[in-house]
Amino acid sequence: MNVMREEDIVSGGSMSVEEATDRAAELMRRYGNLQGVALIEPMVHEEFKGRVTMTSSFGTEAAALLALVADVDRNLPVIFLDTRKLFGETHKYREQLVDQLGLTNIRIMRPDEEKLKAEDPNGMLFASDTAKCCYLRKVEPLQRALEGYDAWLTGRKRFHGGERDALPVVEPAGSRIKINPLAGYKREDIEDIFEHRALPRHPLQAEGFLSIGCMPCTDRVDPNSTDVRAGRWAGQDKTECGIHYII
Repeated sequence: MNVMREEDIVSGGSMSVEEATDRAAELMRRYGNLQGVALIEPMVHEEFKGRVTMTSSFGTEAAALLALVADVDRNLPVIFLDTRKLFGETHKYREQLVDQLGLTNIRIMRPDEEKLKAEDPNGMLFASDTAKCCYLRKVEPLQRALEGYDAWLTGRKRFHGGERDALPVVEPAGSRIKINPLAGYKREDIEDIFEHRALPRHPLQAEGFLSIGCMPCTDRVDPNSTDVRAGRWAGQDKTECGIHYII
């Protein structure tokens, strides 16, 4: 497993914001009716060969996209954001999935230690400013990790609701392209992937955690809830950590 270092980061993306917007529109015309492996294959092997990565939280649904990506290219770089606030079970689950799926290029990105010392010296920033905490522990590390890539795959889905309701399979993201192979998948489609491929479940799912992020900001949810992300930042006017606003 590869832990990404600063010297591993390659040069920045090659598109301007305008070029990325035009490219996304073109890709939607050509591939907008595809999803899953049928979309991943041309994105990885043709459109963005050597310039595409993916992000994974290794949460409750993450194995579905990881399994599809493994079918296409087990060496595709997979960015994992170790915020230093994750559940221990998430780290163990990551190792289990990496072994089972044969993934060979996991890039673990962590917060800048000097910035943490300055902005979150006691590790309690989440209790007073979740937006700033997410920026230090997730957004900024991902910005570094994305340097050198023109596109990235995400596991977002429309059934998550909120800002994801009308999620396209391809979208511009500043000077990059974001690809959402599972955008149109329903909850039962994800379950089918788990069952047919005998994928292991995140160990906390059985305890009522339907969507899993950092330990302080993740709560249990009624298993019958239609809002699988209801346990994230519960009681706050916040539904996203901010990584999908990166431009």
